[in-house]
Amino acid sequence: MFAFVIATKRIAKASVDFLFPRQCIGCGKVGDFLCKKCCQELPRILPPQCQKCGKSEPTGFLCPSCWGWQSQIDGIRSPFRFEGIVREVVHALKYRNFRALSEPMAVLMADYLRSNSIPGNILVPVPLHYRRLKERGYNQSGLLVRELGKVVGLPVLYNVLHRVKDSSPQVRAASVTERYQNVKDAFVCKSSDEIAGKAVLLVDDVCTSGATLEACASVLKSAGAASVWGLTFAHEV
Repeated sequence: MFAFVIATKRIAKASVDFLFPRQCIGCGKVGDFLCKKCCQELPRILPPQCQKCGKSEPTGFLCPSCWGWQSQIDGIRSPFRFEGIVREVVHALKYRNFRALSEPMAVLMADYLRSNSIPGNILVPVPLHYRRLKERGYNQSGLLVRELGKVVGLPVLYNVLHRVKDSSPQVRAASVTERYQNVKDAFVCKSSDEIAGKAVLLVDDVCTSGATLEACASVLKSAGAASVWGLTFAHEV
């Protein structure tokens, strides 16, 4: 029975690929959503970088923005700069219902984790407010963390973090101060037993100011998390 189900899924996938062939977001080449050539050309964030926010920083210590920042999040890391093809990929997943992109994006994030030591023994997605989730039909961070968990073999906790404030999208905030105010008291942790003493890897699609990740980290730390690091596919620089 199990073999029959697997075979049926493979046939269904082959049928979809035949009718709607996979095309690279970057160059349009048929075969993969992100072809090998375009993956190699994605704008990467390379060291030296800020030890806190993960942006490029010539000193390899803290960037000017992070000096004196009394943050709850232990650090933020992202493999790519939020520009060019990376921006197109993130927008396709986030706004154009291109859910299948979560798989190759997660593979690239997993590759980054393998070559960069980031503390984490559980994965937690940044949640959407239920109204936004109902409108969009999915949480792009939830899709990414599901695929990432499969690749790196870490457990995913989907329901420990909840967004209780339906604030406006961060992209509409004019300044960093407004972005932090926008997500103030926006999140709650409803399962401290699952978080206490754990090294949490907080997963999202893109980091802009870091305000959302910081707000999530604050409630996770209050619930007893030993550490909270942010991992996003891209970082606005």
